[in-house]
Amino acid sequence: MYDKAKSVALANMWVAFASFFVAIILGLYQVMNRSGLFPEIESHQLYFASVSTHGVLMGFVLTTFFVMGFGYYTATTTLKRPLWNKGLAWIAFLVALGGTVMAAVPLLTGKASVLYTFYPPLQADPVFYIGATLLVVGSWLWCLEMIMSVVTWKRDNPGKVVPLAMYGTTANAIMWLWTSAGVGIEMLFQLIPWSLGLMDTVDPGLARTLFSWTLHAIVYFWLFPAYIAMYTILPKVAGGRVFSDEMGRVAFIMLLVISVPIGFHHLYMDPQQAAGFKFLHMLGTFAVAIPTLLTGFTVLASLEGAGRLRGGKGLFGWIGALDWKEPIVVAGMLALFMLIAGGFGGMINASYQMNTLVHNTQWVTGHFHLIFAGTTVIMYLAVAYHLWPKLTGRRLASRGMAVLQLWLWTIGMLVLTLPWHVLGILGQPRRISSTPYDSPLVEQWGPHEAAMVVGGAILLFSALLFVLNLLLSHVSKKMDHVDDDEWAVAVYQPLSVPKPMNGFALWNSIIAVWMVIAYGYPVLQFLILDTHGSLAWGY
Repeated sequence: MYDKAKSVALANMWVAFASFFVAIILGLYQVMNRSGLFPEIESHQLYFASVSTHGVLMGFVLTTFFVMGFGYYTATTTLKRPLWNKGLAWIAFLVALGGTVMAAVPLLTGKASVLYTFYPPLQADPVFYIGATLLVVGSWLWCLEMIMSVVTWKRDNPGKVVPLAMYGTTANAIMWLWTSAGVGIEMLFQLIPWSLGLMDTVDPGLARTLFSWTLHAIVYFWLFPAYIAMYTILPKVAGGRVFSDEMGRVAFIMLLVISVPIGFHHLYMDPQQAAGFKFLHMLGTFAVAIPTLLTGFTVLASLEGAGRLRGGKGLFGWIGALDWKEPIVVAGMLALFMLIAGGFGGMINASYQMNTLVHNTQWVTGHFHLIFAGTTVIMYLAVAYHLWPKLTGRRLASRGMAVLQLWLWTIGMLVLTLPWHVLGILGQPRRISSTPYDSPLVEQWGPHEAAMVVGGAILLFSALLFVLNLLLSHVSKKMDHVDDDEWAVAVYQPLSVPKPMNGFALWNSIIAVWMVIAYGYPVLQFLILDTHGSLAWGY
């Protein structure tokens, strides 16, 4: 890998994981506050400032900087050439970092306690909105870097197949440009002018509709690097090959095409949108499960091949034959387990009827954390362990500590989120700072609230081990040789693929048509109908 790309990749990674560690500390405080077991620390103001900061750090900062850092590494090592424009990569980093620092000030001072969704009529300080927008702008520059890297590579290598990891990375960049447009429009034309006093009122219905444009597809922006690692790093480290390169491309294409126009399952209870559009988005939400099923099948088939090459016999003997001392193998198996569990909850949330049973309860919080903080983040941690020796030229400080940390992360996530699912079924609402209710039903919440505190403590300890391992790796023994050729090849590596599976022109056209159908009238109606704005609710 080219040294200048290593430095920008490492810089992005460190911002990502520093944000991650701060967010975990805040997360432990939140479960302690909600539990009611520590009345001396309870504070409504501090709780909502903490929740908002935690959500922004995990959902926007960790993910954006990790995606960018991993993308730079992927582009240079798979295409075997320097970044298209290394100066632009540093500009993207500085813009995103500057925006993050700007947004952090009002968050930490309680002037942006609007949660990570920042729905109006809650209003934040304009500095928060401007900072968050700059973070997104920095990510747009990264998207340009990834797209142009592939465009120039294809120009210089006509007819060749774009490496699978880079194909997925480019699909993610294109998808992010499509989906982040929603929150960008909301920021530029609603929230920033409103917070600056240039508008007296804002229409919450339009704001929520625009944010739904971004709200669900952002999940796949987070998930893409995890899936890319499962397809293109995990099989080789496990000692095998990718079961099917083509199936990986199909999964990436489906994630790109289906994931953007499906945000209305977050608005099932909102009166502004008609039932027909909600039903349309529901169908798309169920359809997007298909590429996840393809990914689960392909990755498990790849791992089974690796396990059998290592001597695994019988129906499930390949599982025990895998190298369970290898961090990314452990993380891959645990991530798939949490994906299955979290995906079940997602089907409940996506159902137009069943969603009403768990809407705005702790069930939603449990599902979200199991998919994101479970499946996605554990792969981020494993990828970091895999990349750190390549980025620093030094050995990972402790592989044993890495494996222990990943197991603790999974255990902590299950101890945290499974009680949340139960609390949701028992009717506990989300987005509250405490539960000072008095009824026989509420009495059933106690054991589950105690369990979530234990889960939060385990996660904090796990995060501490992770950061410590990375820090120690910077002073560990230098490696004589750094091998950047760590990308898995397929059992039958394709020499050529159909043009639509090697580019994105067709898929962009399909997305454009689908977006007009799914969001055209739902957005334009706010300009046609006589809707009413809402005054701010303060910080």
